[in-house]
Amino acid sequence: MSTVSSELPSDPISVVGVVTALNKAPDDYYIVAQTTDGSDADLWKDGLFKSKVTRYLCFTRKPGPDVVVDMKLIDIKDVLPEGFTPVEETLDTKESAMRKRRLCVKMCPRATAQTAVFDIQITAKSKYQLVNYTCVGEINNMGVWYRMGDVPRQQLSQETSSATNSHAPLNIARRTTTSRPDYEHQNSGNYTMTALDDVPFVISEKFCEKPKEMQQVNLMGITIKSLAEIEEEVSRGCNARLPLTPLAQNAKQTVLGL
Repeated sequence: MSTVSSELPSDPISVVGVVTALNKAPDDYYIVAQTTDGSDADLWKDGLFKSKVTRYLCFTRKPGPDVVVDMKLIDIKDVLPEGFTPVEETLDTKESAMRKRRLCVKMCPRATAQTAVFDIQITAKSKYQLVNYTCVGEINNMGVWYRMGDVPRQQLSQETSSATNSHAPLNIARRTTTSRPDYEHQNSGNYTMTALDDVPFVISEKFCEKPKEMQQVNLMGITIKSLAEIEEEVSRGCNARLPLTPLAQNAKQTVLGL
């Protein structure tokens, strides 16, 4: 049973749950079996009829990726508060955790949490106040209280450093396999040798050969000449006056109206 103490526990609560019996809590879980005055802290009991069904609140401070940063107790028909997760099933039998009320918790990554829930207590009467505790609400004439505290900075720095070191090799390997060596060299100053280093690149000799002279092709009366033949005819035309071709002669007669 978690007792009321003026000292804040060393670790925040990481999981809040409900169990059907006092002997069915998972390992490393604390069960709120009694109220602060020693009464039974059964969350399911009926004031008029005795029932064999019992429900007890439990929690653990076992280190994990998340911590509990807030708690709310609402009616079963109320809309779930934004960012909160309901405790709907028991940890041991997966049955309904509560009858008329629903306990909701808000989780936050441990590495970014500034404050968190460190302790939970149940009082027999709602008028009874707990120092340094906040009342979540009432269930079966019992008040559910929680105590907030600052998440230790040393713990956060150790987890952040551990997460950074665990991810650093993965990031380096990923950058090495997906980035170009010259890009790495320009940006990080470290050149990564690859299997293509020192391999000479030479243009194939077949691309260095001079193309063969284009042979004359007669296509539908049109003769395709090579560049050398065209240059030769132009050179001869500049030195001597060549007779007009039939096509040029017809064009000249058309222009002059002959």
